[in-house]
Order: sequence, then C-alpha cells, then structure tokens
Amino acid sequence: MTRLSAGPRPWRTELRETFALAWPLALANLLQMLTYAIDVVFIARLGEAQLAASSLAVSLFGLVMWGLMGLTTACAPLIAEELGARAPALRPVRRATRMALWLCVIVGVVGMGVCAALVPIMQATGQEPAIIALADSYMTVLLWSLVPMLFAQVLRAYVSALGRPIFATAITGAGIGVNALANYAFVFGNLGAPALGLQGAAIATIITSLVVLATYVIAIRLDPRLHRYHVFGFVWRPDWQRLKQIVAIGTPIMFTIFAEAGIFGAAAFLMGRIDATQLAAHTIALQIAALAFQVPYGVGQAATIRVGYFYGARDPGGMGRAGWTGIGMAAAFMATTALAMVFVPEYLIAIYLDPWDPANAALVAFAIPFLTIAAAFQLVDGVQAVAAGALRGLQDTRVPMWIAIFAYWVPGFGLAAGLGLRTDLEGVGVWIGLATGLLIAAFLLGWRWHRRERLGLVRKGVV
Repeated sequence: MTRLSAGPRPWRTELRETFALAWPLALANLLQMLTYAIDVVFIARLGEAQLAASSLAVSLFGLVMWGLMGLTTACAPLIAEELGARAPALRPVRRATRMALWLCVIVGVVGMGVCAALVPIMQATGQEPAIIALADSYMTVLLWSLVPMLFAQVLRAYVSALGRPIFATAITGAGIGVNALANYAFVFGNLGAPALGLQGAAIATIITSLVVLATYVIAIRLDPRLHRYHVFGFVWRPDWQRLKQIVAIGTPIMFTIFAEAGIFGAAAFLMGRIDATQLAAHTIALQIAALAFQVPYGVGQAATIRVGYFYGARDPGGMGRAGWTGIGMAAAFMATTALAMVFVPEYLIAIYLDPWDPANAALVAFAIPFLTIAAAFQLVDGVQAVAAGALRGLQDTRVPMWIAIFAYWVPGFGLAAGLGLRTDLEGVGVWIGLATGLLIAAFLLGWRWHRRERLGLVRKGVV
C-alpha cells in the first residue's frame, strides 16, 4: 500500500499505482475461471448426464456464492477508507476484517440452506428425475465448500487492500494445480483414492477451497505487513457497528450481482426457447465475453480500493483521479478485445471448439454475429464495471443497485424478450437487449460518478 499525501498526485503516478493493484487481481480472476473450467473437463468425461446435472447445480451454487461474496467483501472499501484516513489503522482494519469473517459464517450457513433446496427447484422447472438425482448427490457435497470460499475471498480483499494483490494471483494459481490433482484422484480413483465420480468432483472443490484458505492464512502470518494487524486474534470479540456497516454496504452489492447474473441466466432461457444451436452459440459467445470481462472486473476491484484510500483521506481530487484512471484503463483494454471480436472472431471461438470443422458450421454462423454485438458492448461493460467499483470506494452502493436492477431487467430483458421471441432477429435480438441493458447501466453509473461531488458522495458518511 502506498502512503497518501495531502497534496495533489499526478495522473501518471495514479496510473502506475492503479495498474500495480489491478493486474494481479485481473489475472487472479482469469485463473479462477480456469479453475472452474478444470471441473468441467473432468466431469464431462463422466458423461452428458453428469455434465448436465453439475451445470444445473453450479448455476444455483454460483449465484449464491457470488452474491454472498459481494456482501462479505464489502469490507474492502471500509479497510481502504481506514488506511487512507489514519494508516496503519491497526484496530479498525482488524475489526473490519474480523466482522467480515463473522458474516461469512452467518450468511454462509443461510447460503448452504438455499443450495440444499436444489431438488424442489429442479422439480419445479421440470427437470428429468435422473438428472435431479445426480445434481442432488453433487450439491450435497459441494455446498460444504461455500463457507471456506467466502473466508478466502475476504482474506483476498484484505491482502489486496494492504498492497499485496500478487498474493491473490499466486494463491489462485496454486489452487488450479490442487483442483486438477484432486479431480484426477477422486473422480476416477487415481493415486489410491476411491473413484467417486460426480461426488469426487465436489470433494475436489472442497479440498481446493480449504487449501486456498489455508494458504491465505499462512501468507498473512508470514508477511510482516499483513501479520502486524493480527486479524485472527480475538476473533470472538464482536463489533456490531462495523458488522452493520459491512451489511449496509454489501447488501446492495449482493443484489446488484443477483440482477446481473440473473439477466444472463434469463438470456440463456430465452435462447433455449428459440433454438438449441443458438443456445450453444450463445454459450460460447458469452464465455468469450466473460473471459474478457475479468480484466475490467479486476480494474473495478482496484478502483474500489484506490478510491477508498482517498475517501478516507478526504481528498476529492484523488478520488476523481483514481476513478477516472480505472475507467480509462478498462475502456482501453475492452476496445482491444472488441476489435478482436470483430476482425478475428473465429480465433476466439477456437478457444472452445474448432470453428473450421464443418460439423460446427451452424453454431459458428450464429456465434459470429453474437460476438459482433458483444464487441459493441465491450466498452460499456468495462465502463459500468469500473464505475460501479469506483462508487463502492465511496461506499455508494444503494443507488447503483437500483440502477442495475432497472437497466438490466426493464429495457435490457424487455428488449431481449421482445426482439428474441417476437421478431425474426431471434438470438441477435436477445443480444441486442443485453447490450442495451449494459449501455444504460454504464451511462447511469458513469453519470452518477461524474456528479459525485454535487450529489455529496465524496463526503464521508453517505451510503
């Protein structure tokens, strides 16, 4: 963490420090996607039924997990604020982290209960009994990884806010190896382990989450800067005011994540009603867009911390530089990915399948126009991600939540459903709707960030 000065900071310095914080977080996000991909690789070898069952289970588990991560890691802007105000702020940082860990247990248990309700949810949506049974056996084991995952994300926010984001990259990278080895052992019965099939993949996820959590704990204990806060000391002591702050900031973030994840899930449902081939093409195009999104998402995480530093230091100029620097970085990167989607889409599709194989011709014919539209919303997607992150640094999350719900579900889903199901545009219409929702979200969030001083957001205490 760089100490803040009361005087003005040049843009070049802010660019350097934002980049130093953002690139490890962005790389960690990309590595996290690779971790999930490894599960798919092993499960796919078990058969189509197992892959379908795990996909349905993960759709619920992932929604719960990401939403609760948004809630619990709301400690990050609080930690950044305290460091900006009175670094090293040993006691406030320790208490914010401690209460975030408390919150992981509380909401994690609730989240496990939601995941345990998978069977009635699948029955209500008309899934096949055999698939339901497989998904239930998988989820029954998988849900035990939820609390360790939440713990690890809070510690990731802690180390990143204290200037050690590279730890997140290294630990996530190590987790890939652990996950691959555990899947190899427990899915197919190698290395002396029993062959547990689908449940073995869930056990591999639990092992990976526990190893990642343990590695964060060890890294914090061994690093002098991180250990001086003693975040694991006196864990039984409550700080109800701090817990209330985290919940107040984090709950809107959680619902924002639900809104955004939900719209893409709904888009898949719309595609399924149109055509199976278009659904497959949609899945491939969305995976490519999601892969590109991990970079601005990491920049947004960095913007939360950088803006939070200056928010604590009562430096409106610094807040502005930090936010606009992050938005500019994300826009520049997404412009590059947009060009790739327009001019070399086949090479991007080749990450997942052979676009030159005649057997894939119909799928590729749909995926390319989807990617063309994805290129159009790459810039706005990056802008809205970082603008939301910058506003979180100001602890402004409630209005951005309503912006997201409105933009994604009123014009976004409304247009996607209307154009997709009622016009000849079909899948292209669905993607136009998605792009429209992201465009409106980016405009409204960018407008709110631009008017942050007039709205009183730079004054401490506005949530």
